[in-house]
Amino acid sequence: MSAPDRVTRVAVVVPVNDEEELLPRCLGALEGAVARLRAERPVVPVAVVVVLDACTDGSARIARSSPFTVVETRHRRVGAARREGVRAASALLGRGRPERSWIASTDADSAVPPHWLLHQVALAERGADLVVGTVRPDFDDLSPAQRAAWLATHPVGHANGHVHGANLGVRGDVYRAAGGFPALAEHEDVDLVARARAVGARVVAADDGCVLTSGRSVGRTPGGYARHLREDLVPGAQAG
Repeated sequence: MSAPDRVTRVAVVVPVNDEEELLPRCLGALEGAVARLRAERPVVPVAVVVVLDACTDGSARIARSSPFTVVETRHRRVGAARREGVRAASALLGRGRPERSWIASTDADSAVPPHWLLHQVALAERGADLVVGTVRPDFDDLSPAQRAAWLATHPVGHANGHVHGANLGVRGDVYRAAGGFPALAEHEDVDLVARARAVGARVVAADDGCVLTSGRSVGRTPGGYARHLREDLVPGAQAG
């Protein structure tokens, strides 16, 4: 591995829009992932930024009780919130070579596994410019038919390459070259990956760091993961 490929700092961004029910699980999981990375890579600084975007519930209180940096915005657009989070995390980490920086993204309704950051960093140091990770819906939120359909179409260990902001990572110089997260209300993750591919990024699909996410049928955006579970997984099925 050449020196420029080694990750020397990590930024993590979490956009939040009224997620007081699931936010504690998200932040607890992130604490575990950060602790694991620091234990094995103690010289790599990590900055986690929780972006409260137009929250009206108790999310702010929960976020401020965590050890992470909290930023408040009124964009009402997840893309803008992610962009603000990356900017804030970069400021916390200070100047550094962007090709040695790694930006990881997850969602407030999701819980990353303990090895999540280590897994992304390892892929980056093996040559990945962008990591597209898998997600698994919380089966308690799904109907029996939805659970069966999901298991039948998502074999364990298969990296399907679907883009999820809840499990995404990108090298700092590629993020810049691609223009960063666009200030969109949805699909900002898909847009970033498309633009990263256009500038020649080495995109790696991975399943080893699968992230648990909400299986709710009504999400924060019209065309997000909730719509997929509600309308595509088992057409006409209702979550139980």
